[in-house]
Amino acid sequence: MRVLLIEDDAVLGRALDEFLKGQGYAVDWLTEGRQVIETLTLQAYDLVLLDLNLPDTDGLVLLSQMRSQAVMVPVLILTARDGVNERVAGLDCGADDYLVKPFDLPELAARVRVFARRQSQQALSRVQAGPLWLDSVNREITAEGERLALSAREFSVLEMLMMRSGRVVTKQQIVNSLSAWDTDFSENAVEVYIYRLRKRLDALPVSIQTIRGFGYMLNVADDEAAAG
Repeated sequence: MRVLLIEDDAVLGRALDEFLKGQGYAVDWLTEGRQVIETLTLQAYDLVLLDLNLPDTDGLVLLSQMRSQAVMVPVLILTARDGVNERVAGLDCGADDYLVKPFDLPELAARVRVFARRQSQQALSRVQAGPLWLDSVNREITAEGERLALSAREFSVLEMLMMRSGRVVTKQQIVNSLSAWDTDFSENAVEVYIYRLRKRLDALPVSIQTIRGFGYMLNVADDEAAAG
């Protein structure tokens, strides 16, 4: 999932940014509302985390503008406004969920997973590639029944390859999917993660093939034998 975080508090914003990235999500962080509409037209997001008390606009006004312009990305409001009327107003303006500050990070993670599950209902939540099984909801990949110990970035790269098993995934596609504005994720970094994944998959009948000049492709040994 790619998440747009809109939070003007530097301390909280940084904590949420780091926490969500640690959960394996690609995160872009804005501190003002004026950039939001344009950003949402330029980049597709799976979820928006919206603070209501922004320095240049009220979050509910911004949310209303989004919905009036048919920007239908799911929105989870994060705010200190804890009254019933405020919660009702947020939902009526088009929010999909409402979380009152201060909140515990595990609760936020659980609510974000709800949106991940909704998204997975529109796609395959479990994908197989030879001995590998991808569970995109619980964010784990198993090999012959054993869970692979992958970093968040390693998981995301292997997830992309599994979702497109037998097809080429370009380096730029991987960079675009995993990069956020404040991180330096380059094609060289992709090569590092591919190297690490190859080591983890070395004993399995599955391999990551380099397609020179294009990118990478996940091959299952049986597919290679059949092709030969």
